[in-house]
Amino acid sequence: MPKSRVVAIPRINAIGTAVPSHDIHDAFIGWARARLDGGRNSRLFERMAQRAGIRHRWSVLPISADGGSPVEPGGFYADGLMPPTSERMRIYAEAAPALALAAIATLPELGEITHLVVASCTGFVAPGIDQIIATRLGLSASVERTLIGFMGCYAAVTALKTARHIVRSEPEARVLVVTVELSTLHLQADLDIEPLLAMLQFGDGAAAAVVTAEGKGLALGDPFAATVKDSDGLIRWAIGDTGFAMHLSGAVPAKLGEALSDPVTRRALTGGVDPRAIDGWAVHAGGRSILDAVETTLGLAPDALAASREVLQDFGNMSSATLMFVLSRMMENRPMQGVALAFGPGLAAEGLRYGWVDG
Repeated sequence: MPKSRVVAIPRINAIGTAVPSHDIHDAFIGWARARLDGGRNSRLFERMAQRAGIRHRWSVLPISADGGSPVEPGGFYADGLMPPTSERMRIYAEAAPALALAAIATLPELGEITHLVVASCTGFVAPGIDQIIATRLGLSASVERTLIGFMGCYAAVTALKTARHIVRSEPEARVLVVTVELSTLHLQADLDIEPLLAMLQFGDGAAAAVVTAEGKGLALGDPFAATVKDSDGLIRWAIGDTGFAMHLSGAVPAKLGEALSDPVTRRALTGGVDPRAIDGWAVHAGGRSILDAVETTLGLAPDALAASREVLQDFGNMSSATLMFVLSRMMENRPMQGVALAFGPGLAAEGLRYGWVDG
């Protein structure tokens, strides 16, 4: 009889995070307020801004000459001017690697990296951001690189699943996972209420994690994926002449609630465990209404999504980096049974189960 192969248990050993120093949340609200007509849309925007559960969002955009926000005189978006996509990508090429490296620098130990997995959907540059990061870190030229792009907010799950597959097939691997998003590069001169409310959510951020088969950390378990029927138009990005135009429909929370109500989907998500018995819900902080929909549909306790709500409050929606910020808080909580869950274009849900191991 052949010996059975022992499968390595991939785990996140550490997570580091970073955001820029420029808080633009209040400045954006003032900019949007000035563009509305004072009627029904203005009242709706004010109400939604107050209910958003966001206090801060951070941006890499240059501060204006007088030290103000990018929408003030001298700023990137001053006087209602919308810079071309080329100018936005120029800033991405400079700022995205720098922010990613800032997140990596907060890791307690990098070690000898064998694989690099980078997720980013808010910019393009060639050589790729993965190559730039590898070069600036001084990684070996033999390091295997994977770049995950344009998948949106659930790209962090895809990056972690990729790292999981690598470690399961190569137990000696030491994988560096990086997510970096510069959503504030893509402000649009749109007066419609729905895009303004979508832009109200987004900020910039980066996160980095080391995934190996050894030591303590968050063990990465079975993955989960589902595409919600008849929802492909609810979340989408379009590359235009003035950046990437984001469409985020107000129907997303209800559609997600409908999907999570399906018994088959729920069983795949939780592994058949009662959602209320799971002590580590790491849900992408895509917005307050999305978190409310998950909490209500799954019948979770009011504090079950506390980590996600704290990240939303302090940083807003940083696209793929957001879930990593939530998981960094789970590193402190050390849950025994956890579920990481994120949503994005498709409309699709991606996730994986996880749990703390001591080594």
